[in-house]
This record gives sequence, C-alpha cells and structure tokens, in this order.
Amino acid sequence: MQTHEYKVVPAPRKGDKARGLKSAEDRFAYALTRVMNEMALDGWEYLRTDTLPVEERTGLTGRVSTSFQSLLVFRRALKSAADAGPAALRAVMADPVAPPPLPAVAPAPVPPATAPAVPPPAPVAAPSPRLNTQSDAGPAPLLGSARD
Repeated sequence: MQTHEYKVVPAPRKGDKARGLKSAEDRFAYALTRVMNEMALDGWEYLRTDTLPVEERTGLTGRVSTSFQSLLVFRRALKSAADAGPAALRAVMADPVAPPPLPAVAPAPVPPATAPAVPPPAPVAAPSPRLNTQSDAGPAPLLGSARD
C-alpha cells in the first residue's frame, strides 16, 4: 500500500534577485529556498534532487540531442494512509500472534568422574639476577661538555 504521493518540479536554473544578495551562489540559494518553502506551505516535504537525461529534437532536421535536467522531488503522506496507520496498528495489537514453540533441547553431556586427579606441579623459583661488574666492551668513552 502506498503511503505517500510524490511531486516533481524543475529546479531553478538561475538565481532570483533580492535585496542584500550579491553573489550568484546567494541568489541561486535564495531561488531554491523560495521553491522549497512554497512547496512546504502545501504540505510537501523535500525528498531529493535528481538529474535525469532528456532527449530533445532540435532544428529543422530533427537532430536528437541529450541534455540533463535537475528535478526536485517532494512527497507528502496520503490522508487515507495517515488515517489507516493507527487503525492498522490497533488491529495488529488486538490480535497478537503466538510465537512458534521452541524445539526440544537435549541435556548437556556430563564429563566422566573416573579420571585420576593429578597434583599441580611444584612452583620453580626464578633465578636471581646477576650483576656483571666487568665490562666486555672496554672502557667508557670520554664525553665532552654539552655546550661544545
């Protein structure tokens, strides 16, 4: 069942002049805002913008050329769908469906108790670190001051 109706209008090609708008971007944004606000007054909600190819015949020979048109897509809820929504929800809530029965589950296997108990191994003491007082690399280099 369709719950929305849609309306497609061409996007503005150039901006509208208005006081305080100097750049082309500002004028175009103003024109787009006007179209969207006019549609919203009638209850239309902006959905998206689509750019679609259009084939046009031009000239005396009827040569076909393809151009692209930008279209604004608006939608609004159908009144019958808005009224039927809560009633349909109430009907579903009044007639609940029982969940399907759960499948039978086998009991979990029990491990055998005949295995002999093994005592835990005795802890081993870690070797103590040894200090090496003799250098294998020879004497340390002489360092100068940090300012040199």
